[in-house]
Amino acid sequence: MDSSDIERKRVVVIGGGLVGALNACFLARRNFQVDVYEAREDIRLATSARGRSINLALSYRGRQALKAIGLEDQIVSQGIPMRGRMIHNLSGKKSVLPYGTNSQYILSISRKNLNKDLLTAVETYPNAKVHFGQRLVKCNPEEGRITVVGSNKIPKDVTCDLIIGCDGAHSAVRTHLMKKPRFDYSQRYIPHGYMELTIPPRNGAYAMEPNYLHIWPRHTFMMIALANMEKSFTCTLFMPFEEFEKLRTSSDVLNFFKEYFPDSIPLIGEQALGEDFFLLPAQPLISIKCSSFHLKSRCVLMGDAAHAIVPFFGQGMNAGFEDCLVFDELMDKFNNDFSLCLPEFSRFRIPDSHAISDLSLYNYIEMRSHVNSWQFLLQTSIERFLHALMPSTFIPLYTMVTFSRIRYHEAVLRWHWQNKVINRGLCVFGSLMAMGGVYLLVSYISPRPLGYLRRLPWTGNRFFWNMGRISLQTLRSH
Repeated sequence: MDSSDIERKRVVVIGGGLVGALNACFLARRNFQVDVYEAREDIRLATSARGRSINLALSYRGRQALKAIGLEDQIVSQGIPMRGRMIHNLSGKKSVLPYGTNSQYILSISRKNLNKDLLTAVETYPNAKVHFGQRLVKCNPEEGRITVVGSNKIPKDVTCDLIIGCDGAHSAVRTHLMKKPRFDYSQRYIPHGYMELTIPPRNGAYAMEPNYLHIWPRHTFMMIALANMEKSFTCTLFMPFEEFEKLRTSSDVLNFFKEYFPDSIPLIGEQALGEDFFLLPAQPLISIKCSSFHLKSRCVLMGDAAHAIVPFFGQGMNAGFEDCLVFDELMDKFNNDFSLCLPEFSRFRIPDSHAISDLSLYNYIEMRSHVNSWQFLLQTSIERFLHALMPSTFIPLYTMVTFSRIRYHEAVLRWHWQNKVINRGLCVFGSLMAMGGVYLLVSYISPRPLGYLRRLPWTGNRFFWNMGRISLQTLRSH
């Protein structure tokens, strides 16, 4: 063993999902000894085709993280560009709301394929290893020790210099940190669940336009569809659980879709819709906030383990990837010193994670309801116009979140300020329009409106002269 191996610090990553695998690549590049412990078996070895294809939206933040480890081109080549939202109304008419400029788009990416590529990338580093089928049962960050159990049911102790929890919304690492003093934690299950359906290819081609996020907004619920590389679409129905519970038979489901999503029935197929709807129950959606993200210099949380969010802004994966990128940038700044890097990571990322959590909940309301509102469409048009005139001053919220690395909480502050400016401008414009309307009305009633105004008793020099005489007489009488 050479001297570099003796001095190399050991980092344990709990969770081999998207964020865990990406993090392992970042850390291996820094010459740490990296061990990833994943409770599931290796997904690359799975032969069954169970489950539907789950796609995620890859935006600028996620692409920057992939670019930093040299994987951007490989991943982007497997994605489908989506340049805007395509809104389906009840009559089947479709309209497009662009995300931004012609050069701005997000990518529909297969979650499974992305995870496979990241795991393969981890294994290209000789100082990194992924251990599958290893479940965390005990975590002692103060001593730098974890205990995992494999298929043989024999506990195995592992010592390390740093533990990174990337094990999802129901994180085992976070569960251990919650027992520590001054660790704040909150979770919220929203009253809406989700269910996935499939639109198959039609004659070997896409049944709808592939380069858009398709949305069927219905005020209190909605359905969306993202294109897959194999020419199908993955549809997701988001709806209150009480509405799901009303649909008990295939007939109920078909009547419901005929009322609210009639144009989707020929795309999905009546028989497939009646069967697929009952394959799995509606799944819950959880939002998690916690503080702090770290414990001393020995443990840190990232991704859903630190900030699980609802999927309506498409930022869950991107925020997790940005965690890895920010941590890597801080490691540069503090020369790989965990005692300085971890506290700064918490201080820096907590406001942003809370902000994107709140924005994701807001965007659900926007997607299911606001996109049908003329006020929303007017405001969106004004924002795009002002952004074209002043690109560095006025930036639409979606652009700040999806096509830049402006910090999430700063994007919220700028969004509120821009809304105030636009609303005040609309008030001034409305007042001027009202005054102009009054003037035109008076002009229509009287051929000489200004002459009419001059004849009123409170106008003209004679009025003020008479008022002055009355005031002077009053003073003299006293």
